[in-house]
Order: sequence, then structure tokens, then C-alpha cells
Amino acid sequence: MALTPVTNQTPGFTAAVSAASGAFAGMFVGTSQGSGLMGAVIGAILLALIGLIASKMTEKERPVRMVLLAAFIAAGFALGGLPGAVVGALFGWFFGWFAFWIATSKYRAHLPPYLTPGQVLWHYSFRVICGVIFVFLITPILVVMPLSFNAQDFFTFTPEMLRFEAEGYSLKHYRDFFSNDQWQSALRNSLLIAPAATLLSVGFGTLAAIGLSQPHVPFRRAIMAILISPMIVPLIISAAGMYFFYSRIGLQGTYFGVVLAHAALGIPFVIITVTATLVGFDRSLTRAAANMGADPVTTFFRVQMPLILPGVISGGLFAFITSFDEVVVVLFVGSAGQKTLPWQMFTGLREQISPTILAVATILVVISIALLTTVEMLRRRSERLRGITPS
Repeated sequence: MALTPVTNQTPGFTAAVSAASGAFAGMFVGTSQGSGLMGAVIGAILLALIGLIASKMTEKERPVRMVLLAAFIAAGFALGGLPGAVVGALFGWFFGWFAFWIATSKYRAHLPPYLTPGQVLWHYSFRVICGVIFVFLITPILVVMPLSFNAQDFFTFTPEMLRFEAEGYSLKHYRDFFSNDQWQSALRNSLLIAPAATLLSVGFGTLAAIGLSQPHVPFRRAIMAILISPMIVPLIISAAGMYFFYSRIGLQGTYFGVVLAHAALGIPFVIITVTATLVGFDRSLTRAAANMGADPVTTFFRVQMPLILPGVISGGLFAFITSFDEVVVVLFVGSAGQKTLPWQMFTGLREQISPTILAVATILVVISIALLTTVEMLRRRSERLRGITPS
């Protein structure tokens, strides 16, 4: 079906939509200046004018956008110096693009022509809602990361940082992390506990997933519910239960006890990812290997394991992240000798507020992003191997 040609929108529609977006952005800018209502009103009026200009000058999009960008940069610099100019450049680029995107009806270019205006509105409203939720969740991380480079021992942005002056930034907190004995001891404990817990989680979780994927296993739904319960039960309840159980069998305060506790928390992630991989597994391959004389162990390592390996590695990465970032369980079942990195961060927040915590948090965020990126790459590889997506 051919798409309808892109036509220009009426000036009133473009101005109204632009004004709504300007009011939304102006509310946040005005709130930071002490008056959210005034910011919303000014933003709505300003963007309505930009929308009218865009609808009247659609054939001169590039020069108009350049003028708007320069105007926003100049206004931002006049109000807030260099930081204001940076924010002004972002606002000028986005709202210049947005006004012409609406004015030229480009927002409908990639949508089916039969959609009603209400359906088009919901199509983009849903994406805006998801974007707002994403920004709400990611903002704390975006605040912590620049603060880790603060040259002062503060948890707030200093005037030098806000002015983007070089003397306002430093790597002193990162140097403190890599030179402080307490932080390095906690890092060593985390690097000893997390890999061991991950190996146990991967081993037990993979075997459990393969076993529970067999249709002849009795009560497999009930067993699956029990095995993934550590993911569902509140962590404080699991930690308290482990504490009372470990204290009776002599594992309380031992390295092996902490590893077992973290392995129990990681096993559900391995079971879920491996089970999802086994959904598309062709069981005729294992039967063919058995007919060719392969024993069950050979069949597993030579036939089954290569195909489910992306799911196994993904589950292992999730188990590693769970163990490396966990603090509640280790507080209950560990001792001072097993103080991990999250435990040290918790202690630092409660007893002595040190900005080094921000540097450690930034390092953990970077590690988590790297691991999750690896998980996504493995997921796509698994889909290609199973024929879900083209290679």
C-alpha cells in the first residue's frame, strides 16, 4: 500500500503542539528558577511563535533552524554563562527540529495512512510517556556520575563545576578508591565472592532448567516456582531466613556461606534465561546424537550446550551483577572479613559521608552497562541461532 504524500500542517495546529511542548519544557526550567508556572507560560508563548514561523517558512527550514539555534545559544549565555549556552544549544536544536517536524507533517511519513488522528496521538504519546519514565529512572545516575569528579568533598555541584571551570573537577575520589586499604579490601572480597557464586549459579541453574524443560518431570511447575522464589520473596525475608539457617549449621560469617547465599539469589536468573533459550531448542538433535552412539554427557556438551550457550552466559552475567551489587544478604550472613564493595558503600553512607562513594558508584554503573550490553549482544546472537531474526 502506497503512503500518502507528506503535506504541511495548518499554522494553528503546529503552534498548538509546539506550545504544549514549550509549556512542558518551560515548567522544568521555570521550576529551577523558582517559578514553574511562569516558565510554562513563557515556554508556551515562545514555542507557539516558533511553530507559526516554522509553518510559514517550511521551504527555508535549514536557515531558520540555524537562526533559532543561535538565538537560543545567545539567550542561554546571557542568562547562565557557558552552562546556559550549552543548555540553550540543546533546546534550540531540539525545538527547531520539532517545530518543522510538525509543520511539514513528517511525523506521519512512516505511519500507515489509515490511522486516525487519535491513533497517531496515542502512537507518539505512548513513546513520550516511556521517554519520561526512562528519564525519571536514569536522572539519578546522570547526577551521580559528574559529581564523582568533584574537586571538593561535597555531594553537590560547586559553583566551579556549574561554570565548567577546570579547577572544579578532579580525579581525587578515584585515586582515594584505588589507594585506600578499606576500599581495596572490599573490592577484593567482591571479586572473590561474585565469580564463585556465579559459577555455582550457572551450574545448578543450567541443570535445573534443562531438567525442568523435560515434559515427563512431575510437579515441574511447583519446582520451578520454588527455585525462582528468591527473586520474588522480599530480600530482607530471605536474608533473615539465611541468617537463622546458617547460624545453626555453622556457615554464618564464613566465605563459603556468603557464596552459597549469593548463588541462591543468582540461580533464578540462570533458570529463567536458560529456560527461555530452550523454548526454541530442537529436541530431535539430541535424539539424533543418541542414535549415532553419543552418550548423554557428549550430547550435552557437543550438541545442546553450543545452542543454549548465549542463555547460559546471559544468566551468568545477571547472577554476577546480582552478587556484585548485593548488600542486604551479606550484612546478615557475612562478617567483617567478608565486607564487600556494596557493604563498604553502605557503611560509608551511614558512618562517614565520603565522596569516594560517588566514584565507586560510577565504576559500578560502567561495569553494569558493559555487562548488560554483552547480555543484549548474546540475546541477539541467540535469536539468530534459533532463526527468530535474520543474520
